[in-house]
Amino acid sequence: MKPLSITLILFSVCLFNCANDSTDDLLDSTPLPNIVTYNDDVKTIIDNNCISCHANTPNSGASVSLTTYNNVKSAVQNNNLIGKINGTASGGLMPLGGPKLPQNLIDLIEKWETDGLLEN
Repeated sequence: MKPLSITLILFSVCLFNCANDSTDDLLDSTPLPNIVTYNDDVKTIIDNNCISCHANTPNSGASVSLTTYNNVKSAVQNNNLIGKINGTASGGLMPLGGPKLPQNLIDLIEKWETDGLLEN
């Protein structure tokens, strides 16, 4: 009888501790900065997600380096970087073989382009 009681108690505790959160709780609703710049906002995204392949000497099949402001700016203007991180451009979703970047990071890079690809 004791094992059944313990099982029922544990089941009840687990059942009543479940949350009923909506999917809205999973979305990052942090507002974008008024002006997005490479040094303040974009560089960290690139360094954390792209440099392993897009290093000073690109590797793993990467065609361009993304180590400097000028490299990244050129990739946005000439190599459809934003389309590639959105998965809408040919050549596959970037980062290649990894999960799609969170939408809030993509939004920052898109706003950087809209704001004029500012460095500082």
